[in-house]
Amino acid sequence: MQIKNLFMMSALTGLSLVAVAQAETPQDNRWYVAPFGTFINTGGDRGAQDGWGGGLGIGKMIDQHFNLELKGFYQGFEKSPAASNSDWQLAGATADVQYFFSRNTLAPYTVIGIGGMNTALAGTAEAASFIGEAGAGFTYELHDNFLVRSDIRYRYNNNFDTTFGRNTDEFHDMTVNVGFVVPLGAKPAAAKFEMPTPTPMPKPIEPAAPDCSMLDSDTDGVNNCEDRCPSTLRGSKVDSQGCPLSLELKGVNFKYDSAQLTPNAMAILDSVASNLISYPQKDDIEVRGHTSSEGTNAHNMKLSQKRSQSVVDYLIKRGVKNRLTAHGFGEDQPIANNTTEEGKSLNRRVELIWLGN
Repeated sequence: MQIKNLFMMSALTGLSLVAVAQAETPQDNRWYVAPFGTFINTGGDRGAQDGWGGGLGIGKMIDQHFNLELKGFYQGFEKSPAASNSDWQLAGATADVQYFFSRNTLAPYTVIGIGGMNTALAGTAEAASFIGEAGAGFTYELHDNFLVRSDIRYRYNNNFDTTFGRNTDEFHDMTVNVGFVVPLGAKPAAAKFEMPTPTPMPKPIEPAAPDCSMLDSDTDGVNNCEDRCPSTLRGSKVDSQGCPLSLELKGVNFKYDSAQLTPNAMAILDSVASNLISYPQKDDIEVRGHTSSEGTNAHNMKLSQKRSQSVVDYLIKRGVKNRLTAHGFGEDQPIANNTTEEGKSLNRRVELIWLGN
């Protein structure tokens, strides 16, 4: 019982520690602002130099893995080679989805975004366009309300037939963003958890011994208190003290007008033999054979004798140690009306009779 109590205490402690661990990592779903600076590496399709820019993001932490963010930016760079009135100016915004692999102090993430951008090439053309971005980055938490952030992104830019003097209206750039994140409000704190005081285990109540008068272990109709012959073969007729008187071997059939056992009959007798071998009482048993009224009485008497002897021989072969004798009664002891098929089937039977009771 002491071991059981220790086990229960250990289990309660383990559950408490799990609760503490869960309480230490509450869900952070604060809003935040994220200013950043940008280095833009222009694709060769622009024929331009690299440039710089910056912007501001406003976002919300959705759950343990996802942020949603709206980001606005401005970036500028020159043609190559540089010339007067040849500055590129990009101003746009994207809606970003960020996926964080964890929310640890160092938290890597991937990001995708779509949006629009206005492109102006001084003295040449200006056009609105579609942009899509994909990349990866990380945040590093310096304080509950201050994180350093950086990511690198590929940007696809489609200007809808405006080429800006190039041979294409599609451009491919790379941006490197460095900035910081300022969550708004206090970081959710872990709820204080106090270890519950374990309740003493109640002393178990010893079950009362079963009343033998309410039990019938071998289901012979005689309670265990009065049963002198426990473990009686199931289906046996017994006396008032629970000792077997007879057992009809239901399903023990023979081939037509023969004493040869059917396969099903042998299977049933295998089970009967096993039960007789394990049954402690070794009283003498008479195997009685009965027939229906078809044929002459003399023929039925001989047939029933041969059939009962066939059963005796089979049980001995299977190892039954009781003294077994065979007795055929023919059609002389019917238990049903021989004028119906049902009655005839009931009259064709083999019975075991315990001679010691």
